[in-house]
Amino acid sequence: MVVMGRIGGAFGIKGWVKVQTFTQSLDGLIEYSTWWLSAAQGWRENRVEEAAVHGRLIIAKLSGIDDRSAAEQLRGCEVAVPRSQLPANQPGEYYWAELIGLGVTNVQGVMLGRVGKLLETAAQQVLLVEGARERLIPFIDSVVVSVDVAGGSLVVDWDADF
Repeated sequence: MVVMGRIGGAFGIKGWVKVQTFTQSLDGLIEYSTWWLSAAQGWRENRVEEAAVHGRLIIAKLSGIDDRSAAEQLRGCEVAVPRSQLPANQPGEYYWAELIGLGVTNVQGVMLGRVGKLLETAAQQVLLVEGARERLIPFIDSVVVSVDVAGGSLVVDWDADF
């Protein structure tokens, strides 16, 4: 599963939910007629009856969620789709989920840690690298030298002292 958003709570009284998306375009998640929601027992499939962009969020009506109380119970659930349903990457493009866990080494060969998560800032995307200490490393061409998803590694032009 590739996590593409998180339910923030109920929207209205008829079972609609507000979704914060992690997709590049705000409406990217709307393209999928079925979403998988995180649950204590694992992922569960939910059919999307309707969805629309609403400001900086998506609002959606999921099958079987018919009132505000049911929608509120979904607060905090992650929204995902199977990796097999996502379009193929173009060269030099990566899904964030593919980068999580990659080992990060600088060009001098110093292991800096592993990608813990990615952050979206106004200026660029940033890798949160967890190792002996946390580092924030911009995910930009001038810093990221190479990405080898299959090999589990990422090389950056980044001083170990930063």
